[in-house]
Amino acid sequence: MQSIHGGDIYTNKVKLDFSVNVNPLGIPKGVEDAMYQAVVRCQQYPDIRALELKEAVAKQLAVPKEYLLFGNGASEVFMGIMHTIKPRKVLIPIPSFYGYQYVTEAVESEISYYFMEKKNSFLPGKELFMMLTEDIDILFLAHPNNPTGKRLERDYLREVLDICRDKGIYVVLDECFISFCEGNASFVSEIEEYPNLLLVQAFTKIYAIPGVRLGFLVSSNKGFIQKIANQLPEWNLSVFAQEAGIACVKEKIFVEQTVEYVQKERVFLSKQLQKMGLEVFAGEGNFVLIYTQVPLYELLLERGILIRDCQNFKGLSKGYYRIAVKSREDNIILLREIGECLA
Repeated sequence: MQSIHGGDIYTNKVKLDFSVNVNPLGIPKGVEDAMYQAVVRCQQYPDIRALELKEAVAKQLAVPKEYLLFGNGASEVFMGIMHTIKPRKVLIPIPSFYGYQYVTEAVESEISYYFMEKKNSFLPGKELFMMLTEDIDILFLAHPNNPTGKRLERDYLREVLDICRDKGIYVVLDECFISFCEGNASFVSEIEEYPNLLLVQAFTKIYAIPGVRLGFLVSSNKGFIQKIANQLPEWNLSVFAQEAGIACVKEKIFVEQTVEYVQKERVFLSKQLQKMGLEVFAGEGNFVLIYTQVPLYELLLERGILIRDCQNFKGLSKGYYRIAVKSREDNIILLREIGECLA
């Protein structure tokens, strides 16, 4: 069984890494400059309140700064939520991000799984409503989902949130890939209506800074936000993370260019993979899910190319692979190598 996450470049000899879903345009120049300038501040403690970062993101999202809580990546936010609620039972639709299972097991909660079927394009249906019973404390949802790239319809998501609000179920909505989607896709504009909604985003993917570790929670439940904050370490955000985040917020044009570029390359990659006879599942993230009986992971790794083997995603089997959208040059190299593997 392969690694539970992509990016395992430390134990593999890799020339091209398609296993992690970060922005193919790389780190914005302004963000790089901000982190270089933060070096001289390493002799100081970072702002324990991250006030400047909080104000910048609050303005960007048009929410009160009291609605925000930052973490060392979205993963720390997830863990803080779980340690605060201490849920008895958690519902996780699958296939989806392994991190939800990880944090649930960390607090020894019971897990119920809802299987999203291939025939339904790996999207949840109304059958999920039947599983939203009073003994469920938390529902995890990804918007868009990883590894399928599928985004939830707004009306469907509202219906889920209404049911969960009535039954006292928290909804952890993972929007870490939402910035790659076209249009106003985020559900943050509805945050006031649902005190049970815990919306999580990250700077990791869209700004290509996974090594910096910066994510955040948005919730209109200010008292609950403070309870989660009490579960997190003091000074959990480095000066690099804070300065990078402040600079990221200024990169509106960069994000717009990214959405356009990724959409174009995702379509190109998908069409070429389909021409090769691979089954491609259309999504809206900066990655593509495919299926083939050819052992592509092993064959490509021999050629120095790493993709994400998805057989250890609950709900998927051997033969599913996730491929990041990269530059046209890198995408062409990958397609050429896949063609040779298939031949």
